[in-house]
Amino acid sequence: MQKVLTIVLAGGMGERLYPLTKERAKPAVPFGGLYRIIDFTLSNCFNSHYRRILVLTQYKSNSLARHISHSWNIMHTELGEFIEVIPPQMRVNSNWYLGTADALYQNLYSINQADPEEVLILSGDHIYKMNYQKMLRQHLETEADLTIGAIETPVSDASRFGVFEVDNSSRVLSFEEKPPQPRTIPGNPSAALVSMGIYIFKAKVLKEVLEADAFLPGSSHDFGKDVIPRMVENQRTVYVFNFQDENKKDAKYWRDVGTLDSYWEANMDLVSVDPHFNLYDRKWPMRTHVPSLPPAKFVFADPGVRFGAAVDSIVSPGCIVSGSLVDHCVLGPEVRINSYSEVHESILFDRVVVGRKSRIRRAIIEKDVVVPEKTVLGYNLQEDARYFRVTEGGIVVVESTEKLLAHQQKI
Repeated sequence: MQKVLTIVLAGGMGERLYPLTKERAKPAVPFGGLYRIIDFTLSNCFNSHYRRILVLTQYKSNSLARHISHSWNIMHTELGEFIEVIPPQMRVNSNWYLGTADALYQNLYSINQADPEEVLILSGDHIYKMNYQKMLRQHLETEADLTIGAIETPVSDASRFGVFEVDNSSRVLSFEEKPPQPRTIPGNPSAALVSMGIYIFKAKVLKEVLEADAFLPGSSHDFGKDVIPRMVENQRTVYVFNFQDENKKDAKYWRDVGTLDSYWEANMDLVSVDPHFNLYDRKWPMRTHVPSLPPAKFVFADPGVRFGAAVDSIVSPGCIVSGSLVDHCVLGPEVRINSYSEVHESILFDRVVVGRKSRIRRAIIEKDVVVPEKTVLGYNLQEDARYFRVTEGGIVVVESTEKLLAHQQKI
């Protein structure tokens, strides 16, 4: 696999995930207790044996760079493996990245240094399991200039993505980014074939299309909006690869956690008895940094009222659930839930402390937040919205202890 270079685009601002992206890039947002969102893409790379990786960052990248340094320092450099975090170099001009294609154009120097034959381009903010070798195999067999990962999606959701029209051999006949009326799959009017933002280019072709796009007047320098439609129009050999899910469930699992509601839903997918997304598959492990912390602990249980318990939940190392009930939750490391509290359908980041006699429902609470005693969240959304962001789906997002104190005191 030494001839494949993997590039992970991890520079997105993640505005729709605010305030979770107030101090961090979207791929660095915690997910599933111990993980960061980017860990799922990097785990796919590692499990696929693609271990020559460039991570292109941009906005608020310190947390992301620190996480990759601590969690992914497992590459064997003497075997040619590496993972490098590259902030904007401004080698070409003084602009920030203007689009996904421009991000690669500005890093052609690093691509040339790696001297690949094929370039795999990935997004750092999707949750899924995929063996990229299977996609490369099809790419080489068809001698494609570009192969794009694709998944069938309900037509009602397809307008959020790039949509393909393909022939019987999976060659792309047309591509439209976020069309108001998506083309449906022949014989299946309820579904469309959409782009997953996963690309394999011949390295030579990638350089050609990036250089052509860089000087094209009016281009937004984006793969979906500019480069792919132009390649199809110019009769380049562009194919789709139908997503083959390593999650091994009845329904294929691929989530773009681009909104707070979709982020909350994807976390809740993890906590059922038979989770939609399986973190426990040893054949396709999800990797991250595991902190040196004591095991989770549950104390002061009262069987009559189920206190001192966590049910249908993910509880990370270092957590203490003391005389309280946790139900359908994801708890990050070192969370403390104090006595007589109840927390339902919520995501608590690292080191959150919930005071005694609190009631919390359908909330996301940021790292290091201290929830005062007798706090009630998620039961009166109109009141909560005065102090916190409340999503369309009714999720309360708490970013600071100060706002909780104001909420308690009704300032």
